[in-house]
Amino acid sequence: MSTPHVVVTGATGFVGSAVLPRLAGRDHRAVVRAVSRTQAHTALSGAQWVGADLADEPSLRGVCDGADVLLSLASYVGPDADRCAAVNSAGTAALVAEARRAGVGRIIHLSTCAVYGPGPHRGLDAAELEPAPLSAASSSRLAGEGPVLDAGGLVLRAGLVLGRGDRWAVPALVDSFRRVPARWGAGAGLASFVDVDDLARLIVALALGGGAAADATGVLHAHHPEPVRNRDLMDVLAEHRVLPARPDVDWSWRRCLDTLAATPGWVSERQFTLLAGDHWYRADEAWERAGIAPGPGPLSRIGLAAQWYRERGGIAPG
Repeated sequence: MSTPHVVVTGATGFVGSAVLPRLAGRDHRAVVRAVSRTQAHTALSGAQWVGADLADEPSLRGVCDGADVLLSLASYVGPDADRCAAVNSAGTAALVAEARRAGVGRIIHLSTCAVYGPGPHRGLDAAELEPAPLSAASSSRLAGEGPVLDAGGLVLRAGLVLGRGDRWAVPALVDSFRRVPARWGAGAGLASFVDVDDLARLIVALALGGGAAADATGVLHAHHPEPVRNRDLMDVLAEHRVLPARPDVDWSWRRCLDTLAATPGWVSERQFTLLAGDHWYRADEAWERAGIAPGPGPLSRIGLAAQWYRERGGIAPG
């Protein structure tokens, strides 16, 4: 497509705000309609800003008119189960229905590997895994994938996303380390991570690329192909003064969980297990289809977000 018209929901969110400038960058010149509950921000000069809310179906009417591509990047990940259902499930279904009514040819929806549940998971493709979500957020996000797949769209299940604007992953590590100041099970856990700017590169390449990118449908994992070892991530965070230096002592997994439970904080045992245990998933296919390199990996980018993380500390998202 010579001048693609792209609708981006969640345009002022963590991932959406990284995607917007890439749509009008050197490699892509798109006409962008940025959709947000808070409407006009300055994330992308020249974008058309539209105020709409996935939880308010009438507000979505017309947001996809004239569009070639829909990037569905909005979600709610808080504890309010009703809001989860309204935004992630019913809201996504209404958005996709609006895109189909408008004749949008390409739909890409951002989901999460949290739909797989507690694990452990080690190096599997999406087709080899059976979702087993535990929280209202991940259950509703799994439900929201259905309308996208029914429409012939592409669902991207991302691992943990790092970078400036991350209000969950590293703040959760900070809270966890405050409560469990040791190496957790020797720091051996492997998990899938991606830097937000690399995720944005991948989304845009899959949205606007031809050939294998344009043909990609179904479910793909969207994070760096190489998993990150917990001790390596924690050491890099300490190097950038996001965490204090860790005592060179290993605690058993059982002792870690018992200490976590006995010390006040906001990270749950389920969340701690997601961060510190084995939760990594094959993601080669997404990058191959996009025709771009995944880059050196999220640990190399931590320094760019270090000030954000130092200022945020272990504050709970909300």
